[in-house]
Parts: sequence; structure tokens; C-alpha cells
Amino acid sequence: MNNIDVEKAADFIEEVKKDSSKAVKIKKVEGEWVFGNGKPQFRAELQHGDHKTLVEADGPAFTGGHALKPDPVQYCLFGLASCFAQTFANIATEQGVPLNKLKVAAENKVNLSKPLGLGEEPIVESAKLTVEVECGADKNKIKEIEQAALGRCPGIYCLTHPIKLSVELHASQSVDEAQGEAQ
Repeated sequence: MNNIDVEKAADFIEEVKKDSSKAVKIKKVEGEWVFGNGKPQFRAELQHGDHKTLVEADGPAFTGGHALKPDPVQYCLFGLASCFAQTFANIATEQGVPLNKLKVAAENKVNLSKPLGLGEEPIVESAKLTVEVECGADKNKIKEIEQAALGRCPGIYCLTHPIKLSVELHASQSVDEAQGEAQ
């Protein structure tokens, strides 16, 4: 139902009921800056199951990018919209509500003053999800699913709760730079 493999989802829930440590997953994206002019500026190969997908990001032209691919914030919004849609569809499926249509738009208002070194205003001023649902359930049931999705969506959680962030920097000099300093 709703393009959800109900059996696999139920099996996973049962696994987690037996061993709560199974609910903890680590996700990692490792990418690299691209130095070739006229190419998207960042790329990463994402591993998902037995598959890999190459994703590329590029800054907008006004920030020195080439606008050849979506910018990093668009990927963030895509992640938010797709995560909320998946959570909403999963909950609807759990509750036996077949969906005919589920469309999610994510948008934000970004102030680039701080990234440009020109001010201290908050970088992201607001974010908004617009959800369009078509199904046989009444509006109260749809609202109940929406509220559950807001509470259970990892993307919403990331946006609304501080998350401990650490940065591990590994810096080295290239051979040419090291030789230049030695002279």
C-alpha cells in the first residue's frame, strides 16, 4: 500500500521491539570538491543498499558557482520534503489509509549576509512545508497523520532540535607547497 513494503517495515519494527539497538543506524555521505572550472563544485557517491548514486551540487552563479546542479540548500530542502513524505506515507500505511496523491513542497527564506561576511543576521529565517494529500479519509484523520508525521519525521527533528556537531579536520600540505617553504 502507498508504495510501502509493509512486510519489510513490519519485520523491522519487530526486530527493534526485540533489540532496540537495531533502531540506531549511521548514515554517511563523503564527497569531494571539484577543482575543474565549469564543472559542478561538489560530488559524492551515495551508497544505498546494493546501489550507488552519484550526486553533484553546485553553487548559484551569484556565489561563484555555475548553477549546473542543485545547490546544497536545495538538497537540504529535498531531504526535508522527501523525509516528511516518507514518514507521512508510512504512518498512513500503518493506519490503513490508502493515499491517491501526496505532494510535499519545502521552502525556506535564506539571508546570505552572514555567509558573505557582511552581517550577523540568521542565515535561515524560516522554513515551510506545504503538503497536498488526496485520499478517502476525512480531514480529521489526515490531520492526525500529519501531526504524527511532524513528531516522527527525522528531517523535521533535525530542523527543530539542536544536534551535537563535531568537525574532525585533517589538513596537510601538498608536496609543492612543502618544498616551497623549505627553500
